[in-house]
Amino acid sequence: MRRALFALGLILGLAALGFGPALGFGIEEDTSFPALGPVVQGEVAIISTTDTQVLTPAILAFQARNPGLSVRYTVANSLQVFAAINDENAPYDLVISTAMDLQMKLANDGLAQPFYSALTGALPAWARWQDRLFAFAQEPVVMLVSRKALQGLPLPQTRRDLTQLLRDHPERFDGRIATYDPAISGVGYLFDTQDARLSDTFWRLAEVMGGLSPRLFDSSNAMIDAVQSGELVLAYNVLGSYAAPRVQSDPDVAIIELQDHTLTLLRTGLIPRAAPHPERGGAFLDFLLSPEGRSLISAQAGLPPIDAAALAAQPHLRPIRLDSGLLVYLDALKRKAFLEEWRAAVIQP
Repeated sequence: MRRALFALGLILGLAALGFGPALGFGIEEDTSFPALGPVVQGEVAIISTTDTQVLTPAILAFQARNPGLSVRYTVANSLQVFAAINDENAPYDLVISTAMDLQMKLANDGLAQPFYSALTGALPAWARWQDRLFAFAQEPVVMLVSRKALQGLPLPQTRRDLTQLLRDHPERFDGRIATYDPAISGVGYLFDTQDARLSDTFWRLAEVMGGLSPRLFDSSNAMIDAVQSGELVLAYNVLGSYAAPRVQSDPDVAIIELQDHTLTLLRTGLIPRAAPHPERGGAFLDFLLSPEGRSLISAQAGLPPIDAAALAAQPHLRPIRLDSGLLVYLDALKRKAFLEEWRAAVIQP
Protein backbone atom coordinates (compact mmCIF):
# COMPACT_ATOMS: atom_id res chain seq x y z
CA MET A 1 0.00 0.00 0.00
CA ARG A 2 2.77 2.43 0.93
CA ARG A 3 4.51 1.78 -2.41
CA ALA A 4 1.27 2.46 -4.23
CA LEU A 5 0.80 5.74 -2.42
CA PHE A 6 4.37 6.72 -3.13
CA ALA A 7 3.98 5.94 -6.84
CA LEU A 8 0.84 8.05 -6.93
CA GLY A 9 2.64 10.88 -5.19
CA LEU A 10 5.48 10.70 -7.70
CA ILE A 11 3.02 11.04 -10.59
CA LEU A 12 1.43 13.99 -8.87
CA GLY A 13 4.67 15.75 -8.08
CA LEU A 14 5.96 15.39 -11.61
CA ALA A 15 2.64 16.59 -12.96
CA ALA A 16 2.88 19.65 -10.74
CA LEU A 17 6.26 20.43 -12.27
CA GLY A 18 4.96 20.04 -15.79
CA PHE A 19 5.55 16.33 -16.45
CA GLY A 20 2.03 15.01 -16.97
CA PRO A 21 -1.54 15.25 -15.70
CA ALA A 22 -2.29 15.71 -12.00
CA LEU A 23 -4.59 13.07 -10.52
CA GLY A 24 -4.76 13.95 -6.80
CA PHE A 25 -2.24 13.32 -4.02
CA GLY A 26 -1.34 10.41 -1.78
CA ILE A 27 -0.31 10.34 1.87
CA GLU A 28 1.83 8.03 3.98
CA GLU A 29 0.29 8.62 7.39
CA ASP A 30 -2.54 10.63 8.94
CA THR A 31 -2.59 11.08 12.72
CA SER A 32 -5.12 12.86 14.92
CA PHE A 33 -4.12 14.37 18.26
CA PRO A 34 -7.35 15.06 20.21
CA ALA A 35 -7.70 18.31 22.11
CA LEU A 36 -6.53 18.06 25.73
CA GLY A 37 -9.12 20.37 27.24
CA PRO A 38 -12.84 19.86 27.94
CA VAL A 39 -13.82 22.55 25.43
CA VAL A 40 -12.76 21.93 21.83
CA GLN A 41 -12.05 25.18 20.00
CA GLY A 42 -11.00 23.73 16.65
CA GLU A 43 -8.32 21.87 14.74
CA VAL A 44 -4.88 22.70 13.34
CA ALA A 45 -4.30 20.81 10.08
CA ILE A 46 -0.63 20.25 9.19
CA ILE A 47 0.86 18.47 6.18
CA SER A 48 4.53 17.61 6.51
CA THR A 49 7.46 15.56 5.26
CA THR A 50 8.66 15.16 8.86
CA ASP A 51 7.87 11.80 10.43
CA THR A 52 5.09 11.94 13.02
CA GLN A 53 7.22 10.61 15.88
CA VAL A 54 9.80 13.35 15.30
CA LEU A 55 7.37 16.19 15.95
CA THR A 56 5.04 14.45 18.40
CA PRO A 57 6.75 16.00 21.48
CA ALA A 58 6.34 19.48 19.98
CA ILE A 59 2.71 18.82 19.03
CA LEU A 60 1.85 17.65 22.56
CA ALA A 61 3.65 20.62 24.13
CA PHE A 62 1.81 22.99 21.77
CA GLN A 63 -1.49 21.42 22.82
CA ALA A 64 -0.58 21.78 26.48
CA ARG A 65 -0.40 25.53 25.81
CA ASN A 66 -3.55 25.41 23.64
CA PRO A 67 -5.71 22.67 25.22
CA GLY A 68 -8.76 23.52 23.11
CA LEU A 69 -7.01 22.69 19.81
CA SER A 70 -6.77 19.28 18.23
CA VAL A 71 -4.07 18.61 15.63
CA ARG A 72 -4.36 16.60 12.42
CA TYR A 73 -0.87 15.72 11.23
CA THR A 74 -0.47 14.31 7.72
CA VAL A 75 2.84 12.88 6.50
CA ALA A 76 3.66 12.70 2.79
CA ASN A 77 6.64 12.62 0.45
CA SER A 78 7.92 16.09 -0.52
CA LEU A 79 6.51 15.79 -4.04
CA GLN A 80 3.15 14.76 -2.61
CA VAL A 81 3.17 17.72 -0.22
CA PHE A 82 3.88 20.06 -3.12
CA ALA A 83 1.09 18.53 -5.20
CA ALA A 84 -1.39 18.78 -2.31
CA ILE A 85 -0.98 22.55 -2.18
CA ASN A 86 -0.08 23.37 -5.78
CA ASP A 87 -2.70 21.21 -7.50
CA GLU A 88 -5.41 20.58 -4.94
CA ASN A 89 -5.45 23.64 -2.64
CA ALA A 90 -5.82 21.04 0.11
CA PRO A 91 -7.18 22.54 3.35
CA TYR A 92 -4.09 22.63 5.56
CA ASP A 93 -3.13 25.42 7.94
CA LEU A 94 0.62 24.79 7.81
CA VAL A 95 2.98 23.07 5.37
CA ILE A 96 6.31 21.71 6.66
CA SER A 97 8.86 20.31 4.21
CA THR A 98 12.52 19.48 3.75
CA ALA A 99 12.28 20.28 0.01
CA MET A 100 13.24 23.93 0.23
CA ASP A 101 13.04 24.50 -3.51
CA LEU A 102 9.47 23.18 -3.74
CA GLN A 103 8.48 25.29 -0.74
CA MET A 104 10.06 28.32 -2.41
CA LYS A 105 8.08 27.64 -5.58
CA LEU A 106 4.83 27.55 -3.61
CA ALA A 107 5.69 30.84 -1.92
CA ASN A 108 6.94 32.50 -5.10
CA ASP A 109 3.83 31.43 -7.03
CA GLY A 110 1.53 33.12 -4.53
CA LEU A 111 0.37 29.96 -2.79
CA ALA A 112 1.64 31.04 0.65
CA GLN A 113 0.11 33.88 2.59
CA PRO A 114 2.15 36.40 4.57
CA PHE A 115 2.68 35.94 8.28
CA TYR A 116 4.68 38.09 10.64
CA SER A 117 5.46 37.82 14.34
CA ALA A 118 8.28 38.89 16.60
CA LEU A 119 9.70 35.36 16.30
CA THR A 120 9.61 35.11 12.51
CA GLY A 121 10.97 38.66 12.28
CA ALA A 122 13.97 37.66 14.39
CA LEU A 123 15.08 34.96 11.95
CA PRO A 124 18.27 35.64 9.95
CA ALA A 125 17.68 36.89 6.42
CA TRP A 126 18.86 33.58 4.95
CA ALA A 127 16.26 31.68 6.99
CA ARG A 128 13.08 33.49 5.85
CA TRP A 129 11.68 34.81 2.59
CA GLN A 130 9.29 37.76 2.24
CA ASP A 131 7.39 36.84 5.42
CA ARG A 132 5.98 33.83 3.55
CA LEU A 133 8.52 31.06 4.08
CA PHE A 134 10.30 30.38 7.37
CA ALA A 135 13.02 27.98 8.54
CA PHE A 136 12.83 26.47 12.00
CA ALA A 137 15.65 23.86 11.88
CA GLN A 138 19.08 23.62 10.24
CA GLU A 139 20.29 20.10 9.51
CA PRO A 140 23.62 18.90 8.11
CA VAL A 141 23.44 16.51 5.17
CA VAL A 142 25.94 13.81 6.07
CA MET A 143 27.52 10.58 4.93
CA LEU A 144 27.21 7.31 6.86
CA VAL A 145 30.02 4.76 6.75
CA SER A 146 30.38 1.31 8.30
CA ARG A 147 33.79 1.15 10.00
CA LYS A 148 33.70 -2.65 10.01
CA ALA A 149 33.11 -2.83 6.27
CA LEU A 150 36.03 -0.47 5.59
CA GLN A 151 38.34 -2.99 7.27
CA GLY A 152 40.86 -0.41 8.46
CA LEU A 153 40.69 1.96 5.50
CA PRO A 154 40.65 5.64 6.51
CA LEU A 155 37.33 7.43 6.74
CA PRO A 156 37.02 9.87 3.82
CA GLN A 157 36.86 13.52 4.85
CA THR A 158 36.21 15.17 1.47
CA ARG A 159 34.49 14.23 -1.80
CA ARG A 160 37.92 13.89 -3.36
CA ASP A 161 38.87 11.39 -0.63
CA LEU A 162 35.65 9.49 -1.21
CA THR A 163 36.10 9.35 -4.97
CA GLN A 164 39.63 8.00 -4.57
CA LEU A 165 38.53 5.43 -1.98
CA LEU A 166 35.82 4.09 -4.29
CA ARG A 167 38.23 3.94 -7.25
CA ASP A 168 40.93 2.13 -5.28
CA HIS A 169 38.64 -0.51 -3.70
CA PRO A 170 35.70 -1.13 -6.06
CA GLU A 171 35.23 -4.73 -4.90
CA ARG A 172 34.47 -3.52 -1.39
CA PHE A 173 31.77 -1.07 -2.48
CA ASP A 174 30.13 -2.68 -5.50
CA GLY A 175 26.37 -2.84 -4.87
CA ARG A 176 26.84 -1.59 -1.30
CA ILE A 177 26.67 2.20 -1.60
CA ALA A 178 23.54 4.30 -1.65
CA THR A 179 22.14 7.76 -2.17
CA TYR A 180 18.82 9.44 -2.88
CA ASP A 181 17.14 9.00 -6.24
CA PRO A 182 16.52 12.61 -7.33
CA ALA A 183 13.93 11.52 -9.87
CA ILE A 184 11.53 10.38 -7.12
CA SER A 185 12.69 12.35 -4.07
CA GLY A 186 12.21 16.10 -3.92
CA VAL A 187 14.82 16.52 -1.20
CA GLY A 188 17.21 14.20 -3.06
CA TYR A 189 16.91 16.41 -6.13
CA LEU A 190 17.59 19.47 -3.98
CA PHE A 191 20.74 17.91 -2.49
CA ASP A 192 22.15 16.86 -5.85
CA THR A 193 21.53 20.18 -7.56
CA GLN A 194 23.06 22.07 -4.64
CA ASP A 195 26.07 19.72 -4.58
CA ALA A 196 26.58 20.28 -8.31
CA ARG A 197 26.30 24.05 -7.85
CA LEU A 198 28.90 24.14 -5.07
CA SER A 199 31.57 21.83 -6.49
CA ASP A 200 32.63 20.22 -9.76
CA THR A 201 33.75 17.17 -7.76
CA PHE A 202 30.10 16.13 -7.53
CA TRP A 203 29.96 14.86 -11.11
CA ARG A 204 33.24 12.96 -10.81
CA LEU A 205 31.93 11.31 -7.66
CA ALA A 206 28.59 10.55 -9.35
CA GLU A 207 30.35 8.77 -12.22
CA VAL A 208 32.51 6.68 -9.89
CA MET A 209 29.48 5.74 -7.80
CA GLY A 210 27.60 4.91 -10.99
CA GLY A 211 30.21 2.30 -11.88
CA LEU A 212 29.58 0.51 -8.59
CA SER A 213 25.88 -0.34 -9.00
CA PRO A 214 24.62 2.10 -6.34
CA ARG A 215 21.30 1.52 -4.62
CA LEU A 216 18.85 4.40 -4.83
CA PHE A 217 16.44 5.37 -2.06
CA ASP A 218 13.60 7.80 -1.41
CA SER A 219 14.25 8.36 2.32
CA SER A 220 17.08 8.85 4.79
CA ASN A 221 15.63 6.34 7.27
CA ALA A 222 15.75 3.55 4.70
CA MET A 223 19.43 4.27 4.01
CA ILE A 224 20.21 4.36 7.73
CA ASP A 225 18.50 0.98 8.16
CA ALA A 226 20.57 -0.53 5.36
CA VAL A 227 23.90 0.72 6.74
CA GLN A 228 23.10 -0.48 10.26
CA SER A 229 22.02 -3.91 9.00
CA GLY A 230 25.26 -4.39 7.06
CA GLU A 231 23.61 -4.30 3.62
CA LEU A 232 25.46 -1.07 2.79
CA VAL A 233 28.98 0.13 3.42
CA LEU A 234 28.20 3.75 2.74
CA ALA A 235 25.23 6.11 2.30
CA TYR A 236 25.78 9.54 0.73
CA ASN A 237 23.56 12.56 1.49
CA VAL A 238 21.61 11.44 4.56
CA LEU A 239 19.78 13.81 6.87
CA GLY A 240 21.98 14.15 9.93
CA SER A 241 19.01 14.88 12.19
CA TYR A 242 17.61 11.41 11.45
CA ALA A 243 20.98 9.65 11.60
CA ALA A 244 22.38 11.09 14.84
CA PRO A 245 19.86 9.70 17.34
CA ARG A 246 19.74 6.33 15.62
CA VAL A 247 23.47 5.61 15.42
CA GLN A 248 24.72 7.34 18.58
CA SER A 249 24.92 3.98 20.37
CA ASP A 250 26.19 2.08 17.31
CA PRO A 251 30.01 2.00 17.41
CA ASP A 252 30.20 0.68 13.85
CA VAL A 253 28.48 3.55 12.00
CA ALA A 254 30.38 6.81 11.54
CA ILE A 255 28.62 10.07 10.68
CA ILE A 256 30.84 12.21 8.47
CA GLU A 257 30.40 15.89 7.70
CA LEU A 258 32.53 16.31 4.59
CA GLN A 259 35.05 19.10 5.04
CA ASP A 260 35.02 20.47 1.48
CA HIS A 261 31.38 21.34 2.12
CA THR A 262 28.49 19.93 4.07
CA LEU A 263 25.11 21.07 2.83
CA THR A 264 22.91 22.35 5.62
CA LEU A 265 19.22 21.90 4.94
CA LEU A 266 16.67 24.33 6.33
CA ARG A 267 13.42 22.63 7.34
CA THR A 268 10.73 25.17 6.49
CA GLY A 269 7.12 26.04 7.11
CA LEU A 270 4.58 28.14 5.24
CA ILE A 271 0.91 29.00 5.65
CA PRO A 272 -0.99 28.13 2.45
CA ARG A 273 -3.11 30.70 0.70
CA ALA A 274 -6.10 28.36 1.09
CA ALA A 275 -5.51 27.64 4.81
CA PRO A 276 -8.89 27.36 6.61
CA HIS A 277 -7.40 28.71 9.83
CA PRO A 278 -4.13 30.54 9.06
CA GLU A 279 -3.90 31.94 12.57
CA ARG A 280 -3.66 28.38 13.94
CA GLY A 281 -0.92 27.47 11.49
CA GLY A 282 0.92 30.64 12.50
CA ALA A 283 0.53 29.77 16.17
CA PHE A 284 2.17 26.35 15.66
CA LEU A 285 4.96 27.89 13.59
CA ASP A 286 5.58 30.45 16.33
CA PHE A 287 5.70 27.65 18.89
CA LEU A 288 8.43 25.89 16.89
CA LEU A 289 10.43 29.14 16.90
CA SER A 290 9.84 29.90 20.59
CA PRO A 291 12.46 29.08 23.26
CA GLU A 292 10.38 26.11 24.43
CA GLY A 293 9.85 24.86 20.90
CA ARG A 294 13.52 25.27 19.99
CA SER A 295 14.53 23.29 23.07
CA LEU A 296 12.04 20.52 22.31
CA ILE A 297 12.93 20.04 18.66
CA SER A 298 16.61 20.01 19.55
CA ALA A 299 16.57 17.75 22.61
CA GLN A 300 13.69 15.42 21.78
CA ALA A 301 13.35 15.57 17.99
CA GLY A 302 17.04 15.86 17.08
CA LEU A 303 16.36 18.89 14.88
CA PRO A 304 18.97 21.62 15.45
CA PRO A 305 17.17 24.98 15.66
CA ILE A 306 18.21 27.97 13.56
CA ASP A 307 21.54 29.21 14.93
CA ALA A 308 23.68 31.58 12.86
CA ALA A 309 26.52 31.42 15.40
CA ALA A 310 26.80 27.63 15.07
CA LEU A 311 27.15 27.94 11.31
CA ALA A 312 29.76 30.69 11.60
CA ALA A 313 31.83 28.50 13.92
CA GLN A 314 31.90 25.64 11.40
CA PRO A 315 32.75 27.06 7.97
CA HIS A 316 32.37 23.69 6.23
CA LEU A 317 28.63 23.89 6.92
CA ARG A 318 26.94 25.59 3.96
CA PRO A 319 23.32 26.53 4.58
CA ILE A 320 21.05 26.33 1.56
CA ARG A 321 19.70 29.87 1.57
CA LEU A 322 16.03 30.70 1.23
CA ASP A 323 16.12 32.79 -1.92
CA SER A 324 14.87 32.73 -5.49
CA GLY A 325 18.03 30.89 -6.60
CA LEU A 326 16.29 27.73 -5.40
CA LEU A 327 13.91 28.03 -8.34
CA VAL A 328 16.59 27.66 -11.03
CA TYR A 329 16.57 23.87 -11.16
CA LEU A 330 12.78 23.66 -10.95
CA ASP A 331 12.52 25.00 -14.48
CA ALA A 332 11.14 22.03 -16.47
CA LEU A 333 13.90 22.10 -19.10
CA LYS A 334 16.68 22.47 -16.52
CA ARG A 335 15.20 19.67 -14.44
CA LYS A 336 15.01 17.39 -17.47
CA ALA A 337 18.60 18.18 -18.48
CA PHE A 338 19.93 17.69 -14.94
CA LEU A 339 18.19 14.34 -14.48
CA GLU A 340 19.41 13.13 -17.87
CA GLU A 341 22.99 14.01 -16.93
CA TRP A 342 22.53 12.39 -13.52
CA ARG A 343 21.14 9.19 -15.06
CA ALA A 344 24.02 9.02 -17.52
CA ALA A 345 26.49 9.26 -14.63
CA VAL A 346 24.81 7.11 -11.97
CA ILE A 347 22.67 4.57 -13.80
CA GLN A 348 25.28 2.84 -15.95
CA PRO A 349 24.82 -0.42 -17.92
